[in-house]
Amino acid sequence: GRLGAAAGLLGTAGYLSLAPEKWPLSLRDSTGLLSKPVLKPVRLDDFRVAKPVHQTADVGIGRGGTPDQMLRKALDAVGGVKHYIQPGDIVLVKPNVAFDRAPALGATSQPALIEALIQMLLVDCRAQEVRVCDNPIESPSDCFMKTGLRKATEKAGGRVYLPDPNAFKQLNTPGATLIEEWAFFHRPFTNVDKVIGVAPVKDHNLCFASMGIKNWYGLLGGRRNQFHQDIHEIVSDLSIMIRPTLTILDGTKVLMENGPTGGDPSNVVTRDVVMASLDPVAQDAWAFQHLLQRDPHQLPEYLHKAELKGAGRVDFEGRLREIT
Repeated sequence: GRLGAAAGLLGTAGYLSLAPEKWPLSLRDSTGLLSKPVLKPVRLDDFRVAKPVHQTADVGIGRGGTPDQMLRKALDAVGGVKHYIQPGDIVLVKPNVAFDRAPALGATSQPALIEALIQMLLVDCRAQEVRVCDNPIESPSDCFMKTGLRKATEKAGGRVYLPDPNAFKQLNTPGATLIEEWAFFHRPFTNVDKVIGVAPVKDHNLCFASMGIKNWYGLLGGRRNQFHQDIHEIVSDLSIMIRPTLTILDGTKVLMENGPTGGDPSNVVTRDVVMASLDPVAQDAWAFQHLLQRDPHQLPEYLHKAELKGAGRVDFEGRLREIT
């Protein structure tokens, strides 16, 4: 019996050491990933909703008043929130919760706007459920607490989804250059009907500006920091990874320098503008010029790349509607 067991062990050891790299459990498989079940990559739905007939505006701008009032103006400028969200919808809201920072520093989404949006979705639109998620750089639970976004979400009746290793799936994004297949925070997207991004407007040391499109970076898993070497390509990939129902830009506080992390309230300017858009490329281009007050001839390269990938158009002329 012992001889048989020993022979079996030797045979196993021989297989492990001699097995080609691509065979499961091979010692040459340094990552150990080959021994895991191979799951078919998933795809995301296209969450876009056509704008009302006869409407020209793709980008709505709301100015003045409370965050709730500015948000309502911005949404009304693109046809009203009830046009896009139906009773019974499960809605995913993706704020920027990247850092363990207080809201006054402008590095994350403002809690008052998130609370106002969730209330609008649940009360006005009669959504069935509102899910709020992000995969922050720092501790997810700490980030949601310090930013005030957990409290705002739960107060309004939404549910926070925190990442864990089992919450990710390989996502297939046709047309993407760097993330055609990549780990994605998928669990909160299960059975979701509509998706809304809510992003701050801020300076960024690598890609000049972090706005609506860059916000989706927070849904990537894996070793995503490697993409910093090709930041404009990855951000333009994000523009086709998610086709959101709406993208909301929170220009109530704008981080003018030392982004994306901030750290000093003196870097933050109050603009009292909220935007809602069906074209995130046009929206980011307008915000870069008017909220960050940067030269429109120096738009981040990722916006031009996103336009080439079919995510929207940089030229926003004739496609804006402003309500004050």
